[in-house]
Amino acid sequence: MLPPFRAFVGGPLGSGDQWISWIHRGDVTGLVVEALVNEGYGGAVNASAPEPVRNRDFTAALGRVLARPAAIRLPAVVLRLALGEMADMLLTGQRVLPRTADRLGYHWQYRKSGRPPGERALKSL
Repeated sequence: MLPPFRAFVGGPLGSGDQWISWIHRGDVTGLVVEALVNEGYGGAVNASAPEPVRNRDFTAALGRVLARPAAIRLPAVVLRLALGEMADMLLTGQRVLPRTADRLGYHWQYRKSGRPPGERALKSL
């Protein structure tokens, strides 16, 4: 997502209504370490932040952090022409929640704190 934003042409994909399950690299590494030392973890663990965001909100936050506009929407038809069926992954999204990590009390470094989810995490990169 960075190249279009750095070129001042970033924005939502398709309608922008699709969910994005994001996670900061600090929480990925923290969650992996926690899973290695806590025997309560077993099987698959979703490594995603506890607050998924809509594509339009994430791109708006990314634009603010990079001090770039986030107004140029990439139409779904353009994505489908360029990527074929793979475009569906970007246009439908998934709302993944880290239920196991939350249930076991993982302490998130980048949980929502009054800002749009992900903005504080983006600023730290």
